[in-house]
Amino acid sequence: MSKKEKITDKRAALLNATLTLVNNHGFHNAPMSKIAILAGVAPATIYLYFENKQDLINQLYLEVKKSFSSCAFQGYSGELSVKDGFELIWFNIANYKLNQIKEANFLSQCDNSPMVEEEIRVEGLRHLQPLLDLWERGKKEEVIKPLSDYVLYAFSIYPLSFLLEMQERQTFTLNEELKAQTFLAAWDAISL
Repeated sequence: MSKKEKITDKRAALLNATLTLVNNHGFHNAPMSKIAILAGVAPATIYLYFENKQDLINQLYLEVKKSFSSCAFQGYSGELSVKDGFELIWFNIANYKLNQIKEANFLSQCDNSPMVEEEIRVEGLRHLQPLLDLWERGKKEEVIKPLSDYVLYAFSIYPLSFLLEMQERQTFTLNEELKAQTFLAAWDAISL
């Protein structure tokens, strides 16, 4: 194993340990000492890769956001109609949240926490640019309601987090039929 692979492995182990601890115990109950133990590294090793806990959280957020957006826009083309493009993106996001549960839970926590610095949050938002561009085109074509992108996201994408939380609690199952119905409800919420 090369030195670069070892570095990547330790950094990846630290990020994964942070993801696990934050999801299980929250940001404040995920101290650096526990992160190091779970990652199998000496506590001082963390500081070879990250300036502090804030930097570790910020970097984890950006990596997860990048993975999320890579999945969200898989197969997407600006040539698709607004509805078809949104449908593809929406189902990609739903499938990501269903299959990448740890990452999806982490992003949900980040959405509701001041732990991620605002400039990092803005940088993470850039990963969603194709969706924002699609909505802008939809507004111009008068297919999408002329609302803030935050409102569009709140009514069309964010409900998935709630539904998946209910699925985690085993009080609801988002099967294929319900997923299709949920997409139509999301589309109806934002379309003219």
